[in-house]
Formats: sequence, structure tokens, C-alpha cells
Amino acid sequence: MSHGSSLTTYPTHSVTVSIVVHRQWALARPLIEQLDRYCHASIAKVVLTLNLPEALDIDSHWRFPVDVIENSKPKGFGANHNGAFAHCNTEWFLVLNPDIRFDDDAIGAMLSRAAPDAGLMAPRIQEPGKPQMEPHRGLLTPLELFQRRRPGYQPPQEPAWVAGMCMLVRAKAFTQVAGFDQRYFMYCEDFDLCARLRIGGWRIQIDEATVVLHLAQRASNRSLQPLLWHLRSFAKVWTSAAFWRFRRCLRSEGTPTLNKG
Repeated sequence: MSHGSSLTTYPTHSVTVSIVVHRQWALARPLIEQLDRYCHASIAKVVLTLNLPEALDIDSHWRFPVDVIENSKPKGFGANHNGAFAHCNTEWFLVLNPDIRFDDDAIGAMLSRAAPDAGLMAPRIQEPGKPQMEPHRGLLTPLELFQRRRPGYQPPQEPAWVAGMCMLVRAKAFTQVAGFDQRYFMYCEDFDLCARLRIGGWRIQIDEATVVLHLAQRASNRSLQPLLWHLRSFAKVWTSAAFWRFRRCLRSEGTPTLNKG
């Protein structure tokens, strides 16, 4: 779904991909097939973490290795991807949800346009059946969460943070901020990572010309446990030093990503 002019040359095999599944191999396998079809030139390896045991049928013809981590007990989002990062020896580390879909070389497109100070890059996200792409997100506050769901809401032109479904992180930046904060079991660790990267002087760069599809599971809308994780994570965010430092950082910049909350 990438659009735009011809791309500049980008480093080959410069990305380690991390995918975590919770008995979702049937969902993740088509994604890895698409990575092999469209993005193999930039991928050194895929690290597949099984948070719950399941059988795999890994294709021996894929053009990159798939390293499998099998957890003895389930871990949270941040802990799983931090564990995968221990296997990363490339310049970039790509965090992917198993329900992301590619129909072109979105990874190569982002690499070709990465600014030198970009600590994290992300594409635009499209969900099936929605005419508009996923809107940019302002500073995560109770007011922003409320406004985001109101008719006529005008999202910021530049995002304060991006969701963790598709994050291309510079390994140097990820190491500098010590990766995801594992005190978040599920939800909001993506906001926290973006906040700490920005505080550390790294840019959050959106490649507006690159679009990927998100099949959008949205478990917190259907069951109680993910909703509770969400609420607990909000409480952690709003009492964290990173949130308040990031808020001051945005205010000092006069950035339009800061809502009035």
C-alpha cells in the first residue's frame, strides 16, 4: 500500500522482526508469508514468541530464518518483545502484531525515508471497512480518550505517540531507553516507549506515504480481563514520571500534539 516516488537504496537485512502469538499461528503465518514475499530483502530474521504452546508449520523456503521462543508461562507485551530484542543484532527492530497485513515492501519504504534522528518509525494504519486511516494520537489523557470517541473529533496533524501494532524502532534508541517498561503487562507500554524516546531526544516519525492493514482484534472491547489490563495500565501511565516529563516536553515545544487535557 506504499505510495509515492521511487525509493532510495536501503540497507539489506537490516531488520529483526518480533511477532508474539497467543495460540494465533493461523493469524501470524499469513503475515510471515507476506514478509517473505514483499520485505525479505530488509529482514535478517523473524523472532516468533509463543506465549502459549501450539504446533507450528514453518516453511523451509522462507528467505529468512524464524527463531522460535517458547515461554514456560505467559508474559506481557513488553517482556515478550524485550526478550525478542535480545536476539537482535541489526540496526532496526520491528514490533508487529500478528494481525498486521502487507501488500508491498512497507519495511523497505520506511527504511528509505528514515530521518537520522528517527528513533521510531511507523506507517499509517488502515482497518478493513473504514474509509479513513487510523487517526494520529495526541497526548494520552482522560480528556483525549473521551474526545477521540466524539463525532467531529479533529486529531492532531502530528502524533505524540503511535500504537504498538507496527513499530520500527532503531536498535540504538531502543537500547538507550532500556526497551519496553515491563511493569505494563498489556496496553500503554507503546505510549510509554514513545514518551521515553522523545524525552531522550529521538524523533517519532510517521511515514505518511506507507500504509499497512490492521485486522483489529480489539479484545478489550469483548472481554473483561483485557479491559482490566487497560484500566490498570492507564493508572500506571498517569502516575509515571515519564508521562509528566513528556507532557512538560510537549508544552515546552508548543506542539499541536498536546490536547487541552
